[in-house]
Amino acid sequence: MSEPTPDPRLLAARFPARMRWAAATSSFQIEGARTGDGRGRSIWDTQVDVPGWVKDGSTAEPGPDSYHRYGDDIALLRELGVDRYRFSLSWVRIQPDGTGPAEPRGLDYYDRLIDGLLDAGITPFPTLYHWDHPQQLEDAGGWLTRDMADRFADYTSIVADRFADRVRHWYTINEPVSMSLQGYGLGTLAPARQLLFEALATVHHQLLAHGRAVQALRAAGATEIGIPNNHTLVRPLHPDDGAAVATYDLLHNRVFADPLLTGEYPDLESFGLPPMPVRGDDLAVIAEPLDVYGINFYNPTTVTRATAPGPLPFDIVPTPGVPVTGFGPEWPIDPPALRDLLIDFGSRYGERLPPIVIGENGASFPEPERAARVQDDDRIAYLAEHIGAVADAMDAGVDVREYTVWSLLDNFEWADGFTQRFGLVHVDQRTSERTPKASFDWYRTLIREAHA
Repeated sequence: MSEPTPDPRLLAARFPARMRWAAATSSFQIEGARTGDGRGRSIWDTQVDVPGWVKDGSTAEPGPDSYHRYGDDIALLRELGVDRYRFSLSWVRIQPDGTGPAEPRGLDYYDRLIDGLLDAGITPFPTLYHWDHPQQLEDAGGWLTRDMADRFADYTSIVADRFADRVRHWYTINEPVSMSLQGYGLGTLAPARQLLFEALATVHHQLLAHGRAVQALRAAGATEIGIPNNHTLVRPLHPDDGAAVATYDLLHNRVFADPLLTGEYPDLESFGLPPMPVRGDDLAVIAEPLDVYGINFYNPTTVTRATAPGPLPFDIVPTPGVPVTGFGPEWPIDPPALRDLLIDFGSRYGERLPPIVIGENGASFPEPERAARVQDDDRIAYLAEHIGAVADAMDAGVDVREYTVWSLLDNFEWADGFTQRFGLVHVDQRTSERTPKASFDWYRTLIREAHA
């Protein structure tokens, strides 16, 4: 890039000392070791075995191989200087079939990781679920069934019983919007079902599972609980696209945030959608008080009225006039959209909105496959501009407490396999060799200056 590298010192000066800095990963994307040690089979183990479904034919192995090289990850996190590490627990390592007793070897692995983080002075911030539930539960209906909330509550109790003596900070379910819309609605993520609006029941069952998990974690002594959802600022392509904006905003944002923060779903029937399968005190369980609200943000979404007959009343179109990441037009780079989204959440939910944490933010750009020192100026610019957008929102009165980079490591990027790289650290996916990128050094300087 011809533009100078953004100065992390100037950016750090915009944040209060209480601001926390973190990096994130998820279990299936970095752990490898898909067989052995009692690990069960998840929906993603099934999906990567479908010929041609993953872009490069990869299977998430060996990748970073963090199951065996977690010590390397802790050393990198210590060098980076983060306050907290967001990682996810693999349900099938801990409870292989989704029912019954725990697998001791899976629990032992996370014991080692948690203890290593604490020894390094890094707060563990695990996510209970990052899209990798047991295939056996999916065969029984998965998130389409209410029983999944009970299974998730049992799994959470196992986790809390083992780790609550050392772990006080928890995320419950990562991006329920992605599981519902992409996993069950459109089929672009596992379990690759294409149910369109029939997938809406998965929203309710995930949120109910979240509420049940909050209850279990709170009973075990948790002091900070949140749920990180992927939210997007929805914009019209044309001035008369207001109905398309309202519908997409409902499906991507409000149907998840409203029940969590207000205890009520938006009026789905006024949009021609079926009501949620609410029973008894479901909404009270879903609205269990949160300590933080997680917002994962990557890009805004531009919509217009549907141009052809079909079940969706909108089309998602490229955002005009902005650059894009390695994913192309579907991932536009527009940092002010993050500022505007945070301000909108603050005004929409008011006092009902807990302090916000940015649970994920990052970008993928084309980079070499082999082990290499990468001068990733595009990523540095992306991070700097989005962190600046967070500062702008805070200046406008939004209470943001934490920023998290996705991702610490180059990882398995779901249907795109190893073709997309988000990491601050380059990983040779065949040898698992780790090489910090220029963005790693940039973020390390930002954190050091912010804590000075």
